[in-house]
Amino acid sequence: MSVIATAPAPAVPVRRVPRLDSRWMLAGLLGLTSVLYLAGLTRNGWANDFYAAAVQAGTKSWKAFFFGSFDSSNFITVDKTPASLWVMELSARLFGFNQWSVLVPQAIEGVLSVWVLYAAVKRWFGVGAGLVAGLVLALTPVAVLMFRYNNPDSLLVLLMLLAAYALVRAVENGQTRWLALCGVLLGFAFLAKMLQAFLVLPGFAVAYLWAGPPRLLKRVWQLLLGAAGVVAGAGWWVLAAQLTPAADRPYFGGSTDNSILQLALGYNGLGRLDGNETGSVGPGSDWGGAASVFRVFRSEFGGQVSWLLPAALLVLVCLLWVSRRAVRTDRIRAAALLWGGWVIVTGGVFDYMNGIIHPYYMVALAPGIAALVGIGAVSLWSGALSWAGRIATAAGVLVTAWWAWELLSRSPGWLPWLQWVVLTAGVLGGGAVIGLGFVLVRRFGPWAVALILGLALVAGLGGPTAYALGTVNTAHTGAIPSAGPAAASGGTGFGFGGPGRFGGHGPGSFGGGPGSFGGGPGSFGGGRPSGGGGGFGGTGTGGFRGFGGAGRSGGLGGAGGLGGAGGLGGAGGLGGGTNVSSALTALLKQDASRYMWVAATEGSEAAAPLELATGDAVMAIGGFNGTDPWPTLTVFKEMVAKHEVHYYVGESSDSFGGGAGSVAIANWVATHFKKETAGGETVYDLTQPTSAT
Repeated sequence: MSVIATAPAPAVPVRRVPRLDSRWMLAGLLGLTSVLYLAGLTRNGWANDFYAAAVQAGTKSWKAFFFGSFDSSNFITVDKTPASLWVMELSARLFGFNQWSVLVPQAIEGVLSVWVLYAAVKRWFGVGAGLVAGLVLALTPVAVLMFRYNNPDSLLVLLMLLAAYALVRAVENGQTRWLALCGVLLGFAFLAKMLQAFLVLPGFAVAYLWAGPPRLLKRVWQLLLGAAGVVAGAGWWVLAAQLTPAADRPYFGGSTDNSILQLALGYNGLGRLDGNETGSVGPGSDWGGAASVFRVFRSEFGGQVSWLLPAALLVLVCLLWVSRRAVRTDRIRAAALLWGGWVIVTGGVFDYMNGIIHPYYMVALAPGIAALVGIGAVSLWSGALSWAGRIATAAGVLVTAWWAWELLSRSPGWLPWLQWVVLTAGVLGGGAVIGLGFVLVRRFGPWAVALILGLALVAGLGGPTAYALGTVNTAHTGAIPSAGPAAASGGTGFGFGGPGRFGGHGPGSFGGGPGSFGGGPGSFGGGRPSGGGGGFGGTGTGGFRGFGGAGRSGGLGGAGGLGGAGGLGGAGGLGGGTNVSSALTALLKQDASRYMWVAATEGSEAAAPLELATGDAVMAIGGFNGTDPWPTLTVFKEMVAKHEVHYYVGESSDSFGGGAGSVAIANWVATHFKKETAGGETVYDLTQPTSAT
């Protein structure tokens, strides 16, 4: 029998996806993040002029630097601990005090946050997971907003992420020094934004207590040393501030008894949870709507951070399930406890706190969500994925696309086509994962994987990316910024940006009909120094639109009021109006060197524009919004008698914000000193008493 030799079949060329060096991929991620956070940075001007004025003070006085004083003559501090100011003040001392030097530290902190998150996720789950996590964080709308802003949240997030990285290292090797470092970093985060820094502590503690390598008793002992690190990281400054005699330091703004501990545990601590906030900035203090488990999904918060939150929660459930029978030190379970604890505890507190809560607070949720999504994107997708894994992955893609559709529908006039792109990508991507995707993978290999992942990225990041770019291209000012376009109310509780809502663009203030909670010109604010002609309701149709109105340049709300003309998406919010007339500036600067304060006015939000315009110390009577019990009328009279204060700016009024002490001072000034008008503002010369005095 003959053997027929056959020629071998020609080889089929293998399709390969070019492999990129992880270093170049990381460089690309950080480069993209840098452009996003630094481009047009000064578009926001001074951003929150309350903190900008404090930075200016810290460049003029090292005492103001250390204590976080609002003014360089050290009358009162801002209502937070000063760590975030330190970074900005060092930048301003190095590059000169200007808008760029004030804002660039936050952009750098944002880039570093993305890098640290990448490093933390990569250690256990690889380069791909780290890159996805970093990209999700970089494009989260509220992160884009706050890493271009001068509120304390950017430093807070960076320090919490550094602490998370230290905990990852501790879980790996069980070394006490990493736990101690984790504690010190969280303690320093307290100096950025007080008790909010500790929201991640439960997840961190549970993750190490469960998954740390040492035996149980040693793990407990190590956690106690980590707690000591927390005390050390925050305690050195708190102790120094608390032990400094009151006569040798500024009053602690936001406190009721000039105690930093009372500020931390009261107004900025437990008061945020139970709503018992003496010195709050609004009637009732309920600026975040009714507490509920769905609060972070609502219109005022949802577009800030929740785009991938449903997917992150799904990933968390899957990670806990697949690791249910794993060894105690399993890293999948440890990651679920660490990052899942971050999301569950922080989100739960935001959902149920009864005190003041603002949309930009949501940035504290972003790292936990990003980490879970990055881990899930790699862990749930693999060549050997089970049917359960395929279904979970497809469900994540589909639910993300659906939720993006819902969030985008809340701004129906803004990029309406994007809803369809995101939804289509989600349906195609989800379907491909379950069925068609495996046919494509067999036929086209890695290119099919890239196509499916590309559809998933469009479904998951299309909406946030559009919001992020819109945020970069929009000027934001004031104390209550918000990312993305104005969103209509979802019908559940508070609607921070929709028609007829707290800064929206239609009739009906605070949810009511035309003119409600605002009435006519000057109502609930009238001629208050920081109320202007608009008052606490504008002209009767905007609702909360005045709050500074056009009458008070730079008062509470500037020209935009709470939310500005475009709702939460644009300029507005408490403060932010830094335009002070040249006539008023020139008047206040007369003989400025002879006085400790060139002027006094009610509240820091009214004082900040004056301080920025003149470059000199301005006394903010009553602190942030005039409710702090400092100074008393007696103390203020003594200051005036010593010629420490030159002018008082504003009218006498018992209106929103101001406390009894600040109103008494305003009335005393109006009764006993001559007044004049400069740049449309009423000014009293405290060196010129009336003849009747």
